[in-house]
Amino acid sequence: MDKNLQQQIGSELLKANIKNRVGLDSFKRQIAKKYGIAILKNSELLRIYHELPAKKRASRQGLPSSLRKRPIRSLSGVVNVSVLTKPWPCPGKCIFCPSQKNIPKSYLANEPAVQRAIFNKFSPYQQVANRLKALEATGHPIDKVELRVIGGTWSYYPKKYQEKFISECFRACNKANPKQSPKIEKHNASPLKSAEALCLEKIQKQNETARRRIVGIAVETRPDFINPEEIKWMRKLGITKVELGVQSVYDDVLKLNQRGHTVAVTITATQLLKNAGFKVAYQMMPGLYGSSFQKDAAMFQEIFANHNFQPDYLKIYPLALIKNTKLYKLYQQGKFKPYSEKELIKLLIEIKKTLPKWVRVERVIRDIPPADIVAGSKTLNLREVVVKEMAKNGQRCQCVRCREVGNNYDAKEKIYLFRENYEASSGREIFLSFENKARTKLFALLRLRLPVPKEPSSFQPLVRDLHTYGQMAQLVRGLPSYSSQHKGLGKKLLAQAEKIAKNAGYKNIAVISGVGVRPYYRKLGYKLKNTYMVKTLQIIKKSKQMLV
Repeated sequence: MDKNLQQQIGSELLKANIKNRVGLDSFKRQIAKKYGIAILKNSELLRIYHELPAKKRASRQGLPSSLRKRPIRSLSGVVNVSVLTKPWPCPGKCIFCPSQKNIPKSYLANEPAVQRAIFNKFSPYQQVANRLKALEATGHPIDKVELRVIGGTWSYYPKKYQEKFISECFRACNKANPKQSPKIEKHNASPLKSAEALCLEKIQKQNETARRRIVGIAVETRPDFINPEEIKWMRKLGITKVELGVQSVYDDVLKLNQRGHTVAVTITATQLLKNAGFKVAYQMMPGLYGSSFQKDAAMFQEIFANHNFQPDYLKIYPLALIKNTKLYKLYQQGKFKPYSEKELIKLLIEIKKTLPKWVRVERVIRDIPPADIVAGSKTLNLREVVVKEMAKNGQRCQCVRCREVGNNYDAKEKIYLFRENYEASSGREIFLSFENKARTKLFALLRLRLPVPKEPSSFQPLVRDLHTYGQMAQLVRGLPSYSSQHKGLGKKLLAQAEKIAKNAGYKNIAVISGVGVRPYYRKLGYKLKNTYMVKTLQIIKKSKQMLV
């Protein structure tokens, strides 16, 4: 595009009163007609906007949100980047799990994330760099990255591969230029050149001040792989969240589906992870062979009533029947029948209507292409369907995700501090949150764990989660923010957690911080110690009392 034409369009873009999609479409048609050009893509308008002088952009900082594709991708305060591991054997023999050649077990070749991995030849560097490039091109800030490692059982991969994989993800955030396509590297590529072959610790240190910081890393693994040594290794890699493939909390169902572990193993893994400060997510699979509607409904009640479970995050992956699985043979023999869509929607409503306010339901269905599903629900927007059905009956899910402020932030709205205490995995959990008075909008949360019984030295209060929701605010200072982020909510929650810990008689408090968030905690008096950010608690001076 001609430079002068680009400047003219940029000038008109700043003057245009674009408030929604209708206004945007109208503007694009006007520009096309006026200058005799094809209707511009949103990504082209975004590029024009970002090439304007900084002072001019500052006057319309909210404009990119109107041009953003799928704004929900950054409405939780971060951008999520999924990275797939290379194909590798799995220790599990689950009867419901698909297995395709050259694809990590349990995944299918035509799933979106898998297709991206195949295109990038399973290179973690390439997957991250290209995903960030795509997100930025569609208008999303990419300053704060939450990395999700998916694929086979993470803990079953060789340690050398794990370290190289995570290092490459960090390196992509540290060095990859979103405006350039990095050279594709195969997953079995030779080691990096000596100039780039920095140890993981040095690469992590670089990320602390990078423009694209990794604020959290989640991995998927089995409960029977969690032990003290594995936890120590995960912390070295910078992992902050673990998704456990729990699937069921009934031993008879686990045995019928050949999961290879018991409920007792899940209970132990959950406690070990929480005691180490990790955020714990459960992947649950209603509709398994040997279960029933009543049993599944009771299972989710049990998860949150029984203090041995109580995950912080929940992913519901209703069983989808896939060909070339052992379960498919049982289906052909008439010994198994998946839930109909009507039954599944009814079950999900039963689950969601009683969830506690401190859990976040991240998924209610897996992103499996309908063509691969032999029987079971093929509706990819199942969450939306369930929410609408609940609304018809005056019901509403109270989980974190359903109450996140999103883009509904109003600076004039009063925000209140709430506190919930509950026993979980032989510890005391304190859930702090900033919400509106009706508790329908959640702005920020903190999860504090106090060990029980209290023991000196080896145990200390742990901040397992600190998150401010809303449209991601960029790390660049000096620009106005139209978001609940960067308003000091996280700092206030942390101060409250410190006060609680001190009043309970503890001298220190620790945070399981993502690598990219370490500078934030340093400014608040924390120091890096054994992969955690730790602070010696001082007498807290009385300040203005927060609204409760």
